[in-house]
Amino acid sequence: MAKIVLVTGASRGIGAATARLAAQQGWSVAVNYSSNAQAADQVVQAIRSGGGQAMAVQADVAQEDQVLRMFELIDRQWGPVSGLVNNAGVVDVAARIDQMTVARWRRMFEINVIGSLICAREAVLRMSTRHGGTGGSIVNLSSAAARLGSPAQYVDYAAAKAAIDAMTIGLAKEVGGEGVRVNAVRPGLIETEIHASGGLPDRVRDLAHLVPMQRGGHALEVAQAIVWLLSDAASYTTMALLDVSGGR
Repeated sequence: MAKIVLVTGASRGIGAATARLAAQQGWSVAVNYSSNAQAADQVVQAIRSGGGQAMAVQADVAQEDQVLRMFELIDRQWGPVSGLVNNAGVVDVAARIDQMTVARWRRMFEINVIGSLICAREAVLRMSTRHGGTGGSIVNLSSAAARLGSPAQYVDYAAAKAAIDAMTIGLAKEVGGEGVRVNAVRPGLIETEIHASGGLPDRVRDLAHLVPMQRGGHALEVAQAIVWLLSDAASYTTMALLDVSGGR
């Protein structure tokens, strides 16, 4: 089976770390980005400099037509994917639910949930033996927030990630007999730029005392779990929700 993986939201943070590590382990990596072409190109160049194969592919995962074009481009350049990492996602500014707008919720679910569903659908159409594929692996990015709820900060984000958990369980059962494994990784407090985008750049440091390991995690620590789930080393693992959260 050709080792071709699409990592969505791969221009920074956990996605970028996953793209680089997957390339080191022999995957040809499609580095998806929404708007920051320069950052995606830097990830691609880093992979190529290390002897790996990578290309940048633009798509807003919430836009079906853009996702379809992205998968078709990968098909033409390399062939069908055998791995998908549904990493693209957003948060918003910390707020109570009585301060949130419907526009915020629509954006949250369109990117974090609907975007992951669209990408998963297109991956299944290429991987599943039902559709003539040879199998594959999907890893969804959930969050410890799905368990914790993120009160007074990101209840909507937590709800979106809980939807990812349910999608992971259902899809794993749906395609388990068709050669496709589906798992999720649930990061905890991880040192990435996403906290600043939510208006809390010091969030990891401020909450580290709540983590049994007494520190935040790093993007590479999450990437290692993702790439393991992608790999044949996890050949009998599906429907897993793997917490990478320092015990929180």
